[in-house]
Amino acid sequence: MVDCHVGKNMFLIKKPKKIDLKTYNRGVNSPQNFYGLPKKILFCKQCTYTNQKPNSEQEYKHNINKKKPTLKIQADEICSACKIQEKKKNIDWDKRKKLLEKLCDKYRKKNGEFDCIVPGSGGKDSFYAALKLKEEYGMNPLTVTASPHLYTDWGRKNFYSWLGSGFSNYLFTPNIKVQRLLTRLSLEKLLHPFQPFIMGQMYFPPKIASQLGINLIFYGENPSEYGNKSSENEVPTKNINYFTTKNHKNIFISGLKISDLEKKFKLSKNDLYPYLPLKRKEIGKKLNVQYLGFYIPWHPQECYYYASQKGGFEVSPERNVGTYSKYASLDDKMDDLHWYTTFIKFGIGRATYDSSQEIRNKEITKEEGLNLVKKYDGEYPARFEKEIFEYLTISQDDYGDISKLFEKNKMDRNYFNSLCDQFRSPHIWYKENNKWKIRK
Repeated sequence: MVDCHVGKNMFLIKKPKKIDLKTYNRGVNSPQNFYGLPKKILFCKQCTYTNQKPNSEQEYKHNINKKKPTLKIQADEICSACKIQEKKKNIDWDKRKKLLEKLCDKYRKKNGEFDCIVPGSGGKDSFYAALKLKEEYGMNPLTVTASPHLYTDWGRKNFYSWLGSGFSNYLFTPNIKVQRLLTRLSLEKLLHPFQPFIMGQMYFPPKIASQLGINLIFYGENPSEYGNKSSENEVPTKNINYFTTKNHKNIFISGLKISDLEKKFKLSKNDLYPYLPLKRKEIGKKLNVQYLGFYIPWHPQECYYYASQKGGFEVSPERNVGTYSKYASLDDKMDDLHWYTTFIKFGIGRATYDSSQEIRNKEITKEEGLNLVKKYDGEYPARFEKEIFEYLTISQDDYGDISKLFEKNKMDRNYFNSLCDQFRSPHIWYKENNKWKIRK
């Protein structure tokens, strides 16, 4: 990353424009829908999901004009995630366990060398997966981590507890100045501050696997259990299209083309390396990426109990902002902002995700879930606000002339709120008595 010469008033990132509040009037007929979201909002009659929930996709194709894939709710008013949960009741888990044993037998190194990779940050799921594979299946996992933006104290503690329970780790910490810049750009262009971290998290483990010749990677649960295509849940493997590409010609990072990041923001290929998917020819045909949740019943609370009892995993000392839970999405201070922006763009937040999952697992009722959503969804992320906004500020002291590409390089609450308003879809939001409300 190098300084660039910027001409006067040559802003590439301009202040948000004032929105036309007429389009956000409660009485507007057929209000506009952003991001290709379903214009008619449907609610699952079993959980708290709506058909506005975004699904996992190829992050390197994500730009503001890209239509978002979303959760399917059919004529029976039941979402695909709930249907998959129902199907799981008929799975022969003893048979699946034998398949896992056979898979492990094929890859296990008898000399104790690393024979599989478990990506993660030391959260409950990666903690559970690594311990399960090591203690019950005799595998020798190498843990691989892409560093969070801003560790919470308890997230960092859990990370070291994870390693302290008997695991070596490859930790990749990207150029912090670059990650801050890309995170700010991702917020400006996509209202998606988590994207740079997600891309690092998604692409770093296969890169390590390829470099070290470790041909088996284990993730936890399949995204189809949370709304991705049901067909994805029929196989144990992760589609390589999520983390590979034929070439890097049409790659977007933070909503911008690589060529723009290189020419306008003077980012080098080394700067961008952590955020680039592998080229398919780089991984060969031997890499086998599996979901452990295909073989054993995956239950988030049970993962927490297992990791806690066997490895010392601890919940956060306080309720996570935007929800009622303490054991998930707790390692990165940026989590709070991520879930808030998700709420702004799609009308569903952290409590919706948590409650839907727990309804499907029969831990809470639909009524309880709706009350929790009403109480916590969309809670403003105030607890780490100061630190996050400092992180997102592109100052001249830190960035030189690059800071001049921003009409307002400092991030603060007023600017953030005005930016959020740009991304509110009129078919989800209306404004009444100077307050934003969700259409029912």
